[in-house]
Amino acid sequence: MKVLILGGTGEARALASALSGAGHQPTTALAGRTSAIDALAGAVHIGAFGGAEGLSNYLKSEGFERLVDATHPYAAQISGNAVAAAELCGIALVRLVRPCWEPADGDAWVRVADIAEASHMLPANANVLLTTGHRGLEQFAERSDCSFTARLIEPSDVSPPEHMKVLLSRPPHAYESECALLQRLGATHLVTKNAGGRQTAQKLVAARDLGVEVVMIERPVLAAADEVEDVAAVLAWMGR
Repeated sequence: MKVLILGGTGEARALASALSGAGHQPTTALAGRTSAIDALAGAVHIGAFGGAEGLSNYLKSEGFERLVDATHPYAAQISGNAVAAAELCGIALVRLVRPCWEPADGDAWVRVADIAEASHMLPANANVLLTTGHRGLEQFAERSDCSFTARLIEPSDVSPPEHMKVLLSRPPHAYESECALLQRLGATHLVTKNAGGRQTAQKLVAARDLGVEVVMIERPVLAAADEVEDVAAVLAWMGR
């Protein structure tokens, strides 16, 4: 069965391998921001589709039979396009979304709705480690009364201001290295998105142990779709 995976996550990579091993024909679609693309099972499509209509046209023209949205939990626009495209061309869709992180005993989390609220609530003179990705950095940059280190996988297209440093680093991140980083920076706050997953979860444990306050940006509300939490569930869905 031909399957289009909207990817960019570790789950999408694992799903492509599992589908290929099960005899399906996966194609993983990537937006193209990440330059270092690990080997993916099956075919790869790089670049945007042109919204829901463009995605629908691609699905029909290439003869795909199933669509799996395995994008980042904060890729609300892409997920919305996937739902609309599936409806336009009458293809079955499932969303593979990893579970949220949940606070443990001793965690000092402040939950906020979005990047704007996260930037606004930081106290003056905060020393902040940002792990929120490229989007929204300009809102933190406006807080010249704080110091920021933005940890990114790829370089930013925009030069940061003097009070914001950029640290390029690719996950996974171990507990020991996360502790060392927070201590080296003298971080008072960690601002992150509730992405879930294991590869970047150790920063939360390190923040807890070091008494660093976590500003947790909640997930956006996505367009309604059937959701599963792991690759095995997608494979079971494929058999329906």
